[in-house]
Amino acid sequence: MKLKSSYIVVAVLSVIAIAFPAFLGAYPLNVARSIMTYMALAISWDMLLRSGQISFGIAGLFGLGSYASALAVLRGGMDPMLSIVFAAAFAGVMAYALGFAILRLRSMYFSITTLALMEIFRIVMHNLHDFSGGPEGVVLPSVIFKGASPALYWLCLAGLFLTIGVSWFFEKSKMHLALTAIRNDETSARSSGVNIFNYLLIAFVITSVLQGMMGAIQVQSYGFTTPDTAFDANFTLLPLAMALLGGIHSTIGPMAGAVLLGVASEWLKLKIPYGHLVVYGIIIILVILFMPQGLFGLARKARRERSKAGASHE
Repeated sequence: MKLKSSYIVVAVLSVIAIAFPAFLGAYPLNVARSIMTYMALAISWDMLLRSGQISFGIAGLFGLGSYASALAVLRGGMDPMLSIVFAAAFAGVMAYALGFAILRLRSMYFSITTLALMEIFRIVMHNLHDFSGGPEGVVLPSVIFKGASPALYWLCLAGLFLTIGVSWFFEKSKMHLALTAIRNDETSARSSGVNIFNYLLIAFVITSVLQGMMGAIQVQSYGFTTPDTAFDANFTLLPLAMALLGGIHSTIGPMAGAVLLGVASEWLKLKIPYGHLVVYGIIIILVILFMPQGLFGLARKARRERSKAGASHE
C-alpha cells in the first residue's frame, strides 16, 4: 500500500511538472530550467559518491557535452536533437578512456585529478581558436525549437527525468549493494566477489553521460557557449552544495537540496553577483560540520526516533 502511494505521488508530481508551461511565463520557466539542470548534475554527482569517490569534475564533463553538441552542429551539420545524443555518448567515451587511469586513485587523489581535468578541458577549448572558437566560444545558427520556452523547458525536464530514473535504478539494483560495499570497505567488498574497478567504471561512465547530456541541452537551449561559461565553477560547486544540503547517497536528497538552493541561488545572484560562490562554499562547510547527512538524513533520523518512542510507549 505504501509503495502504491509513493507511485501515485510521483505520478502526480510528474504531471504537475509537465504542466508548468501552461501556468508560467518565460522568465519563471528559464529559472525552472536552471534549477532542473543543477538538480540533474547534483543527482549524477551523488550517484558516483555512493561508491565513496568524490568527483570535482562535474563542470568538466558538462562543458565537454556543451562543446561536443555545439561543434557537432557547427562543424558536422548534425541535427540539434541528435547532437545531444552524440554529446552524451562522447562524454561517456571520454570517461571510459580516462577511467582506466584515474579510477585507480582514491580519496583526495581522485578528487584533485578530476578537478585538474576540468581545468585542462577548459584550457584546451580556450586555445583551439580555429576549431572551438577560442576564448570567444561559438554561436549556433539558431536555438533549438526556435527558442520556444515551453519546448525548452520540456527538453530540460526530459533530461532530468532520465537522470532521476537512472538514479532510482542504481538504488534498486545490485549496483546499490556493490557501490555501498565499495564505500564501506573495499577489502571486504573484494573478498565478497565485487569487481571494484568494473563497478566504479560503470558508475563513472553513466554519470558522465548524464552530465554531458545536460551540457548539450544547455548549449542548445541558449545557442552559444564559451570556455568560461561551459566550464564555470558553478556547475561543480552548486550541485555539490545541493546534494550535501538535501542529503547524500539518495535520489530524493539532491532533489530537495536543488529546489531549496536553486531558488536561493537566483536571489543571491541578484544581490551579490560576484560573491554568491562564497555563500555556496560556506553552505558546504556548515553542512559537512553540523549536518553531514543533510536534510533528508535529519528527516530519516527523526522518523526513526519517533518510531522508537512509539514502540517504547506500547
